Amino acid sequence: LADTADGLGSGKPAEDALRIMKQSDIGPFGVIALVLVLLAQVAALSQAYGHSWVRGALAAAVSATVARLALTLAARTGVPAARPEGLGAAVAGVVPAAGALGTALALTLAAGVAGAGLGTRTALLAAGAVLAALGAAELLLRHCTRRFGGVTGDVFGALAETAATTALVVLALG
Repeated sequence: LADTADGLGSGKPAEDALRIMKQSDIGPFGVIALVLVLLAQVAALSQAYGHSWVRGALAAAVSATVARLALTLAARTGVPAARPEGLGAAVAGVVPAAGALGTALALTLAAGVAGAGLGTRTALLAAGAVLAALGAAELLLRHCTRRFGGVTGDVFGALAETAATTALVVLALG
């Protein structure tokens, strides 16, 4: 997450931004991104668990699962790697698009079913959290693909954290 934020925030051409992302230090954009995401995640989980233990567990499970699903969707066919080496190159384009979309539909339904134990409103909220999380991750994926020419391992990490945070916030606000 921090490296992707530093690369995006640098305003440099793709090659220079990728070099910034590969460095081992964290820049100011990375620090800000980490602090904001951690604060949002802690606040959202606190709110969800404050409502009830079951609601908190649902939020934690949905956010963790949708974060992994965001990685699957980012590895679908048609998504290029930004570099010829690294994690992005190893997994870019290896997941069939139909399989990724089918998995997204299955998770959306599963989240709704899991939330149904807390009522219809929570069922809809849980399914909506999955859709919102995947939408936010997809927007970031498209931006990074345009900006960097494809995905990297750092982009995959940023997608997972974006999806998880979005799901937690949606579930906490509902």
